Amino acid sequence: MELITFLLFIPACFALNMTPGPNNLLAMNNARCYGFQPALVASFGRIAAFAVMIALTASGLAVILYASEKVFLAIKLVGAMYLFWIAFQLWRSTSSPVNDIEADKKVKALLQQEFALAAGNPKAILIFTAFLPQFVDPSAPINQQFFILGLTFLVLEVVAISMYALFGIYLRQWFSKPKMARWFNRGCAVVLGVSGGNLLTMDRR
Repeated sequence: MELITFLLFIPACFALNMTPGPNNLLAMNNARCYGFQPALVASFGRIAAFAVMIALTASGLAVILYASEKVFLAIKLVGAMYLFWIAFQLWRSTSSPVNDIEADKKVKALLQQEFALAAGNPKAILIFTAFLPQFVDPSAPINQQFFILGLTFLVLEVVAISMYALFGIYLRQWFSKPKMARWFNRGCAVVLGVSGGNLLTMDRR
């Protein structure tokens, strides 16, 4: 691809990375509860899921998936139900910031949670199938271009995650009291629940 095309891709991509959504909200809340490093490590579950989606897009399998109404519906239902489950857990949670020992025990579970949340969101793979191809030059090697664009997306995603996690650390001082932490968790639960509802109503168009 031409250099100007790649330079246009970077800000457009980063705006997409920074868009508030379930995964970014989860990273922010994980940082508030367990610290910056556990939240960042856990977010690599999301990176792994996105890497698979980008590979599917590059290979053309994503188009096949979205050609199947049953497959699309199954992914959508699983993703929405998982969002509702996380929202339910957050609504009941009274978690305040905890120490690093507890955080270490949670990292594996948080990583799996990030992966499942990203993998169960068909909107993510729809973004890749609609967004990345716009910057691909059909006259040049397509797989190489997808590799460069996909790698850039993932690097910018880590930057965005870091920014949300830092904001979560900042929120610690405001939500350190159990009562405030409970209300913050419930606010996050509402946002995730609404996201789950939106996921149920989305279609392939």
